[in-house]
Amino acid sequence: MLEGDAQACLLVESPQSMANRLELTLWDAGKNELTEFAKGLSYVRVVDGKGNHLTSSIEEAHRLNSVYIENGNDKKFHKSLAEEMEYSEKNPINRKKFIETVFKYDLNSLLHGVFLESIGGRLRIARAISSFIEAEQVEVVASGGVKNDHVQPGMEKGSERTTAEGFGNVPYPREEFAAKEIKAYFSLDVSQIRGYGLDDDSTNVLIILGLYKIRALLDDDLRLRTACDFVVAAKSIVAERPKSFALPELADLQNELKSAITNCKSKFGGEGGITEVTYKFK
Repeated sequence: MLEGDAQACLLVESPQSMANRLELTLWDAGKNELTEFAKGLSYVRVVDGKGNHLTSSIEEAHRLNSVYIENGNDKKFHKSLAEEMEYSEKNPINRKKFIETVFKYDLNSLLHGVFLESIGGRLRIARAISSFIEAEQVEVVASGGVKNDHVQPGMEKGSERTTAEGFGNVPYPREEFAAKEIKAYFSLDVSQIRGYGLDDDSTNVLIILGLYKIRALLDDDLRLRTACDFVVAAKSIVAERPKSFALPELADLQNELKSAITNCKSKFGGEGGITEVTYKFK
């Protein structure tokens, strides 16, 4: 909390947490695959020895640097990545090859960042899209409750059963927060994306994908946790920079994304953009 006349603020959702939520706008957890409008995008799927889905570069916190991907195919996949990037500890990074290789296998890493330290300590890409949610003019709301035991509400002195084990009525205090305003902030660094030096189609799909993620998150269920359920108050979402830019509607972005994916089809690795690696449990 801040003292004096300063407004008290509270970080409701961190950039790390929001990155996870933005990434999952593309993922159908029930089917373990990309959502319909994202199909065709490049990513790495990890399966076990029987071909069962384990995880993917979309689900993993470190994306292409996931330990399961690093050790996939007996570590041959990461070795092939290094070869395609033309990486050598003795030479400067071939930035063009590095970016093109990441785009080929997991273009989401060019939006959310990646650090391929398992290949080389210099292979780092910063986030091009970031977000956080902040509450302003925050006040503490004290409350509490009790866990009721309808069988044995009271504990006899010397009883073998204790409240620590879950027996008996257990009162508890609770501290929550109320705020005058809660704002979600999003940043899509178009300059960074253009600075990758990719062709127009590749640059375009990254920008559209970034906008799609923001709109899909805001249009979806914003129940971030049990007592944290948000609804977007603004009728239209307009950027501060550039001031004239309004975030397109989801249906428009879905159509643009499908078209952009088709234009980049030949640049993605694997089958249908999916590169599959096998992780063997020891």
